[in-house]
Amino acid sequence: MDAEIEQVYVERGIEGVRPRFAYPLIRLAHTGPLTIRELAKSLDRSHSAISQTIAAMRKEGLVTSEPGPDARTRRIDLTERGRALVPFLEAEWRATHETVAELDSEVPYAMTAVVEEVRRALERRSMRQRILHHLVEPPR
Repeated sequence: MDAEIEQVYVERGIEGVRPRFAYPLIRLAHTGPLTIRELAKSLDRSHSAISQTIAAMRKEGLVTSEPGPDARTRRIDLTERGRALVPFLEAEWRATHETVAELDSEVPYAMTAVVEEVRRALERRSMRQRILHHLVEPPR
């Protein structure tokens, strides 16, 4: 699905933007500059995941990163390019949510419910723990 969303971007001449960038860009447009920690908390994502996303967005010229209130933090803000993309990304976000609702009505089980159940299961026991439980390494 992400590849097809990205194709929607490319068809509109939006290069270098990944679907995972949309939510952070939209949030920054509505809040103004945030530290990585603040942004991660507001999106309910890990600091590590947001840090990696921010690095990728900086590379594409979508955000800037300036020193924060102390030496350990960085404040993230939108560039002009990032800000200019937000109206389209908000429209795409709404369209994607409508598409998921449409798909939910076409399959015998709701995708959103399945994703939530998988998330809960992985909270109980991580993917890594599950893989290690089943992993049988070849003899050395």
